Amino acid sequence: RGDRWDGSVRGVGVAMVEHGTDQLLLDIAEYVAGYEIKSHDAVRTARYAVLDATACALLALNFPECAKLLGNVVPGMSCEHGAGVIGTEYSLDPVTAAHNTSTAIRWLEYNDAWLGKEWTHPSDAIGAILPLCEYVSKIKMAKRLAPLTMKDVLVATIKAYEIVGVLALENSLNQIGVDSGVFTKVAVASVCTRLLGGGRREVANAASQAFADGASLRCFRHFPNVGTRKGWAAGDAASRGVWIALVTMKGEEGIDLVLSAPVWGFNDVFFRKDELRVPRAFKTHVVENVLFKPSFPCEYHAQTAVEACFSLHPQVVFRVDEVREIAVSTTRSAVRTIDKTGALTGPADREHCLRYCVAVGLLYGCLTAEHFSDAVANDPRIDSLRSKIFINEDPTYTDAYSDPDRRAVANAVQVHFSDRTSTSKVEVLYPLGHSRRRQECFPELGKKLLAALNTRMPATRADTVFDVVTNQQRFDAMAVTDFCDLFSPVPNPWVLGNTMNASAAGFGWDDALGRLGEHDAANVFGANANGKSTNRDPNGWDRENETDAPRIEYPDH
Repeated sequence: RGDRWDGSVRGVGVAMVEHGTDQLLLDIAEYVAGYEIKSHDAVRTARYAVLDATACALLALNFPECAKLLGNVVPGMSCEHGAGVIGTEYSLDPVTAAHNTSTAIRWLEYNDAWLGKEWTHPSDAIGAILPLCEYVSKIKMAKRLAPLTMKDVLVATIKAYEIVGVLALENSLNQIGVDSGVFTKVAVASVCTRLLGGGRREVANAASQAFADGASLRCFRHFPNVGTRKGWAAGDAASRGVWIALVTMKGEEGIDLVLSAPVWGFNDVFFRKDELRVPRAFKTHVVENVLFKPSFPCEYHAQTAVEACFSLHPQVVFRVDEVREIAVSTTRSAVRTIDKTGALTGPADREHCLRYCVAVGLLYGCLTAEHFSDAVANDPRIDSLRSKIFINEDPTYTDAYSDPDRRAVANAVQVHFSDRTSTSKVEVLYPLGHSRRRQECFPELGKKLLAALNTRMPATRADTVFDVVTNQQRFDAMAVTDFCDLFSPVPNPWVLGNTMNASAAGFGWDDALGRLGEHDAANVFGANANGKSTNRDPNGWDRENETDAPRIEYPDH
């Protein structure tokens, strides 16, 4: 199907007569069940994405407002072959575990982002993929079958990112006041159905059910209702996607014309009879170009403004009382999304306020999750600077933001003082997490992961775990259960001991991940002495006879 793609923008609500199924559902099913990953950059960046999501979840556990939402909603419930939540001792059913894990990943506004006409966070899907893979692995191991490995997680992650991101490119849900969680739900339902053993028909059925859920309001992201639901909305979408996948695999039918049905279909209800638009084929574009947040948390449209403020901090910090005006040039999307005045109600509101982030960046020269707390927000200098900020749209920034070949997220900041002097105007076109700055970004992601590990475990163990998970061959071959256990407060002694023995053979973050492009393709997922890939993993599981595992194949070069 991918070979027949004509490269043009086309509507996908049209039903194929011979199948009676909306074309988008068939395209998603073909991609999830049949597409083979052939991109080195996609696999490399997916590793970063999984580890970065893990770091975000570990950091969120240090915040009581997030931690209180974790665990079973009904106390005392148990599940055979339960899935864990990264960094905790919980053992939950995979639906609840998905809600918990995605909530933790999303909580601090520190996970990756994707900006098209709709704004999404693709790594929300990792919070569903990881616990489901752990649950499936435990069932397989109970039957003495090989567990899923982190390679399987990478395949599912790449495909989930692609579905979320491609749908977000040309389909703006924010313009009609509803949330992007429906795209996450579709992606999660699709890839999780595949992980459970579903074929094309089951994947299409699951995707249709996710679309049938529709989209929720996004009022909890905007004045005057900004609140903590912004943190767990991702968990809500991810867990629903897992539930749909599980029900689909019990034999629940799909809704073949969920998009194109007159009056009652998704297109008519949400897009006034326009069709969802897909401007490119599903491949690996999104994960290769996803936007990371390596150094500080805040809404993505503000990232370059904060970087500019860090540069200006030395020129401003000793002249705060002399500041007359702070000029900020930005994009139209930033003006619509995060230009807020007046009182801010809490951390969730502050991290989505451009003025607040600019003020903190100028005053402190850094930005952490703690800067959004009440204790820091009570600093009177912050509101004083906020009142002096003037935000204007720069049309050239908006154009660069919309250009599919650039996807810039530009901001410029200049501070004017009462004596008529000014700082230099600092312009940043591409944030540190942009694909154009990967060589700067990847080392910072390593620092972020190591810092997160050190908040949840002793330094020696944190160093050991870091060395192991940043060894590309060991990471890919690792059983999902072992990966999750590495971050447990009370890890399995065998796993931890095996890890510590192997860590000396590992190599650092730059070698394990940053230099992937220098390795021969055959070695990316393990190879024998003849350069041929092998299905026998280091844990002793025999994969030679497995024929339905997710595949990643590389061209010879």
